[in-house]
Amino acid sequence: MAWLHPCFSDERIQPEHTVSVYCIINAVRAAYVFNIMTVTVRVQCEWAKMNDVEVKLLFGRCVLRFSKPTRGRYLLPNASPYQIWNRSFASENGDLVEAVVPHMGESVTDGTLANFLKKPGDRVEADEVIAQIETDKVTIDVSSPEAGVIEKFTASEGDTVTPGTIIATISKSAAPSEAHVAPSKETSQKETPPPPPPEKPKVEEKTPKVESVKKQASKLASPSEPQLPPKERERRVSMPRLRKRIANRLKDSQNTFALLTTFNEVDMTNLMKLRSDYKDEFVKKHGVKLGLMSCFVKAAVSALQNQPIVNAVIDGDDIIYRDYIDISVAVGTSKGLVVPVIRDTEGMNFADIEKGINSLAKKATEGALSIDEMAGGTFTISNGGVYGSLISTPIINPPQSAILGMHSIVQRPVVVNGDILARPMMYLALTYDHRLIDGREAVLFLRRIKDVVEDPRRLLLDI
Repeated sequence: MAWLHPCFSDERIQPEHTVSVYCIINAVRAAYVFNIMTVTVRVQCEWAKMNDVEVKLLFGRCVLRFSKPTRGRYLLPNASPYQIWNRSFASENGDLVEAVVPHMGESVTDGTLANFLKKPGDRVEADEVIAQIETDKVTIDVSSPEAGVIEKFTASEGDTVTPGTIIATISKSAAPSEAHVAPSKETSQKETPPPPPPEKPKVEEKTPKVESVKKQASKLASPSEPQLPPKERERRVSMPRLRKRIANRLKDSQNTFALLTTFNEVDMTNLMKLRSDYKDEFVKKHGVKLGLMSCFVKAAVSALQNQPIVNAVIDGDDIIYRDYIDISVAVGTSKGLVVPVIRDTEGMNFADIEKGINSLAKKATEGALSIDEMAGGTFTISNGGVYGSLISTPIINPPQSAILGMHSIVQRPVVVNGDILARPMMYLALTYDHRLIDGREAVLFLRRIKDVVEDPRRLLLDI
């Protein structure tokens, strides 16, 4: 028997039914009759000796989402108001299983099948990655649900796929085809005849003619006509989804915000001396190196607390003030720029921030960031100095209102107590939304970061 428990949006109707597994579809029909907005189906099958999870894998996991209460003559109308999410399931003989695209997150509806890591005939283990899907934000792995041999691919590289799309069929009993490549090489070597020897006299005779024709054509060409490079020297490739997303967001930022950038410079002498004095003890106690980024994150937290308008955002006709500080850190990868988020930085110390940055940077390099790790964020820090950038004007990461740009440290002559000295200096740039943040708040914000970095003792005394 199967126990069916519908959760009705109408509190007056809360029945509980007992039906057979073969009649579970009647629950859908009952939903139409009672105008149920949400139905949750849970199946327990005693006669098959399966628990709840196994039954879901066999019959599929169904989430019924009704857009409108509907009553109709047919059980499954053409314009069906529900969606069915299927995971891998067995065929009738129980030998074949299907690898499907997993759930990508609430904000991601589809992706591009980037590449297959296996080929038909290869042996795969359970949960082994067989393909990768590129979305607007992250790269998602598609794993094999069971151990077996890949029988065929039902999708091609470059296809747009959605959650639940079947991309491969896997046989649990077939043997891997180990020698499906070697024979082709041997036969190709045997069957392919040796190339005929080149005819040198003919080539020598034709070469002067070709050169003369080229010379005549160049003489006849008008000097005013532009000499374009040949198409053979150009390559056209499709833009990755992540790059499209970055391009759209950056252009939206320029079109939406009233971007304005203010600059300042900071003397890194005291901060670099602090790192040099305590780097060994810091690593010994916390197991992580003390870097510059954690110091700037702490300085940004202090500045955001002093100027809360920089941590706010415009939403329509309202201003949303965030009483938490989530710092986004821009990380450059081979596939594009990603911005993972360090949560609740106002309650973290230097070691916690360094560990969080190292963990997120490692995941970003490996392409293992999740959507949750990149969602949100109230303020962004971008360090172009690691690439040697001397100065730049960063672009705001929507829906935030400001971004701090760090740059390279360069020895420059500065005046200190009337003397000209060489000091390690860094330019700082703050781009902000001038619709929300005035110049006064922006300058005071950047000045606070300068003061804290030049004298880290201010963080201890809160001055």
